[in-house]
Amino acid sequence: MSAARDIEYLSPPSQVSMADRWFEVASVDHFWIVRRFEVFHRLAAKWVLSAGDIAEIGCGHGLLQSQIEDRYGRNVTGFDLNEFALKQNVSRSSKVCCYDIYQRDPALRQRFDLVLLFDVLEHITDEDTFVSAVLHHLAPTGKLVVNVPAGQWAYSAYDRAAGHVRRYSIRSLRDVARRNGLEVGEWTYWGLPLLPPLILRKLWLLGNHDEDDIIATGFDSRTSVINGLLGALSRCEPTPQKIAGSSLMVVLCPSQR
Repeated sequence: MSAARDIEYLSPPSQVSMADRWFEVASVDHFWIVRRFEVFHRLAAKWVLSAGDIAEIGCGHGLLQSQIEDRYGRNVTGFDLNEFALKQNVSRSSKVCCYDIYQRDPALRQRFDLVLLFDVLEHITDEDTFVSAVLHHLAPTGKLVVNVPAGQWAYSAYDRAAGHVRRYSIRSLRDVARRNGLEVGEWTYWGLPLLPPLILRKLWLLGNHDEDDIIATGFDSRTSVINGLLGALSRCEPTPQKIAGSSLMVVLCPSQR
């Protein structure tokens, strides 16, 4: 992390439903972070290249911001309330803001042509109120790209420790979209080859109640060799694909009806 990075405080920091331990384990080299970005590139690169201003809500320690800077040379304004994560933000040129989107800052109304919501919605109890706040910041013809964990059957001790309220299917995510005046465009499940490890993780964590240990056990790839093997395994699927996966990525746009 660059020592020159500053946080712009538009709101005071606040506790969020996200385990701090995750930010210590996740890095830009982690196989899952790398694979998530590969899927994003295939699904939504054209929207990154054509967008004016771009924002990420729930930017955390800036992994996606950094990846977009490196791949596209674009800056992404990052919003989060978790000061612990923001202080570790690894993006280099993008703005980093401590901001509560429920505040609906008038200066940010319809400001962004592309809003990224990566692994955030599953932490939110009241989806509709949250999505309404997100849409305050999206331009009328903008795009919202959402990534969430898939398969409620896979909900486990790891999800609880990570602060997940639920996991999604395309049907349940489409229902959220429709309730909030959004339409589903491009979408894909991804992580199909990771389903066997996901099942093993669920079984392995049964009876474990130490949240930090659960996050470390459930997400840390431990060695570069294991990380490389899991990365290679994760690429053994074409995307977009509509079958199943450990995650789901969707491009949403405001309904024109």
